[in-house]
Amino acid sequence: MSKQVIVITGASSGFGALSARALAKEGHIVYASMRETEGRNRPQVEAVEAFSKENGVDLKAVELDVASDASVEAGVAKVISAEGHIDTIIHNAGHMSFGPAEAFTPEQYAELFDINVLSTQRVNRAVLPHLRKQGRGLVVWVSSSSTRGGTPPYLAPYFAAKAAMDSLAVSYASELTRWGIETAIIVPGAFTTGTNHFAHSGSPADTARAAEYNEGPYKGLPEQALKGLASLEPQDADAAAVATAIADVVNMPFGKRPFRTHIDPSEDGAEIVNGVADRVRAELFRRIGLQDLLKPVVRK
Repeated sequence: MSKQVIVITGASSGFGALSARALAKEGHIVYASMRETEGRNRPQVEAVEAFSKENGVDLKAVELDVASDASVEAGVAKVISAEGHIDTIIHNAGHMSFGPAEAFTPEQYAELFDINVLSTQRVNRAVLPHLRKQGRGLVVWVSSSSTRGGTPPYLAPYFAAKAAMDSLAVSYASELTRWGIETAIIVPGAFTTGTNHFAHSGSPADTARAAEYNEGPYKGLPEQALKGLASLEPQDADAAAVATAIADVVNMPFGKRPFRTHIDPSEDGAEIVNGVADRVRAELFRRIGLQDLLKPVVRK
C-alpha cells in the first residue's frame, strides 16, 4: 500500500472525523478539513492534534468551508503547498433536515443543495486540475442509501440533495477515467447513532405550515418514523464501519476498487436497486462503444 495525501471534507465529526482517523492510522497523510477552525470547531482541531500526537500519525486539520469558493481554493492550495500534491479527495460534507417537505422554504432547499451538492463541485474544481495533471487520483463520494433505498417521510430536502450528489458522482466517474482518476461511491445506511446527522438536523422555517402537519392527520408521524428507523438498525451497528470501509477502499490497488460499497446494517434495499442501475449504466456504455470509460486508465 502506498502512502497517500488525502483531503476529507466535513471532518469535524461523524463519518468524516472517524474516516480521517482511520485513514491516518493506515499510514496516510490526512487533512481533516472543516470550517471555523479558529471558532466553534477549535475543540475539534485540538482533538485532531491530540489524536495525531498520541497515535504517532500524520493527521492535520485544515480550514475549508465547502460553502465558500475562496475557502475551498485556499484550503486546497495550503495542502498542495505543504505536500506538493493530493492523491485522494473524499466528499463527505453534508447536512440533514427533518420535517414536512411543504414546510421548508425554497431558500432552505437551496441551502441544503449547496451544502450537499454544490460543495462537491467547488472542491472538484479546486482539486481535479491537480489530479488530472499528475495523471492519477481517487475521488470518493459519501452517498446515502436513501438515494435508491427506502425513503421514509419528512426527509425530502436531504434525500433530494443526496440523490443529486449521487447522480453527479456517477456522471463524473466516466469523465475522469481517461485522466487516470478513479471513482468510488460509499453508500452508508441510516445510522441513527454515532453521527450528528439526526441530532443536528435542520427544521422547517415555515413553522405554521409544519404545525398543520404535526397537529393534523400526520400527528405523531415524526416519532413513529424515527422510532421505526432506529428499530431497523441492529444493536451492534457502528458508524465506524463506514470509516473502515472507506479506508479499505482507499487502500485497494488502483483500478481494482469497487464502483460502490454499501454499509447498510438496516438493509433498506439500496444495494439491490443500485446494483441494477449500475449494471444498466455499464451496459449502455458498452452499447455505445464507450466501455473504456468504466475503468480508469494509467496515464504515463
